[in-house]
Amino acid sequence: MAEKGHSEGARPFFIARRIDSHRRLKYISLAVLVVQNASLILSIRYARTLPGDRFFATTAVVMAEVLKGLTCLLLLFAQKRGNVKHLVLFLHEAVLVQYMDTLKLAVPSLIYTLQNNLQYVAISNLPAATFQVTYQLKILTTALFSVLMLNRSLSRLQWASLLLLFTGVAIVQAQQAGGGGPRPLDQNPGVGLAAVVASCLSSGFAGVYFEKILKGSSGSVWLRNLQLGLFGTALGLVGLWWAEGTAVAHRGFFFGYTPAVWGVVLNQAFGGLLVAVVVKYADNILKGFATSLSIVLSTVASIRLFGFHVDPLFALGAGLVIGAVYLYSLPRGAAKAIASASAPTSGPCTHQQPPGQPPPPQLSSHHGDLSTEPFLPKSVLVK
Repeated sequence: MAEKGHSEGARPFFIARRIDSHRRLKYISLAVLVVQNASLILSIRYARTLPGDRFFATTAVVMAEVLKGLTCLLLLFAQKRGNVKHLVLFLHEAVLVQYMDTLKLAVPSLIYTLQNNLQYVAISNLPAATFQVTYQLKILTTALFSVLMLNRSLSRLQWASLLLLFTGVAIVQAQQAGGGGPRPLDQNPGVGLAAVVASCLSSGFAGVYFEKILKGSSGSVWLRNLQLGLFGTALGLVGLWWAEGTAVAHRGFFFGYTPAVWGVVLNQAFGGLLVAVVVKYADNILKGFATSLSIVLSTVASIRLFGFHVDPLFALGAGLVIGAVYLYSLPRGAAKAIASASAPTSGPCTHQQPPGQPPPPQLSSHHGDLSTEPFLPKSVLVK
């Protein structure tokens, strides 16, 4: 009886410890998401605006894919307990024997490689804070592609948040076009805007297409990232040869590389993989909150590092985007509660899930729902 009473008394203690541990992991995941989102953009902007020789962006994209692929290969090697034979047999089965699954990754890998190159173009021509705000258009493009390609339904609050998001981005771009602060002569905001819009379109399409073609297929996150890395390296080399092949052959692959450039490459290669590890502890609200915090962090850092000027128009647009990101990340139940609280009380809400549709995602799950996945880097989408 005493032992039974002791075990029953210890149970609440262990439950409390698990809750504290889970809360701590959530805060850690929030910090990782914020730092990764903001630091990648800020580091690219810093490396691209340093005086002196400018590195070739295409080589940085290729190096990031190579490092990411090698890292995933080492992780798979560790999973096989250091047995080279087992690893070779596993890769032969997963990559060559099941070649159709491998080939399915060629299209999203091509789009992601294009997207990574477009990000360099965009950040080279836009202030980091402006890019961070405008890049949230990927939420809009992913939502639209998920509706068109996967027959997903969005709540009225989500549609309203998407409209709010577009309005906020338009205001920020109007501020940029109106000459928000001094601008270096070698930067073209029009080119930067075109690049970020193309990057958002490619991001939205690639994420939804990836879910559509690989739904139900098996494979760990490290295997999928290794396959993406193989295609990404090959396609990145093709893009390098087509865009800057002559210049790279003349000046060298690592021309213009500095510690700052290597920092960008390492951030691209390992940042997304690190987020893939911690993101399972973050719900949709936390991911949306991390995106909002990264916008604020990028803006504050841009003021300190690049002399960025925040005027009322930018503050208004950024505020609308932050609010839209938060509203869009709310789970369906909370969205209905807000909608019913603001709606007239003459009748019940008539929004229903169409027949044959999967149930909406719950607060604690992000797997398989691309309507909230725009908050994540591409390596996290590989489930």
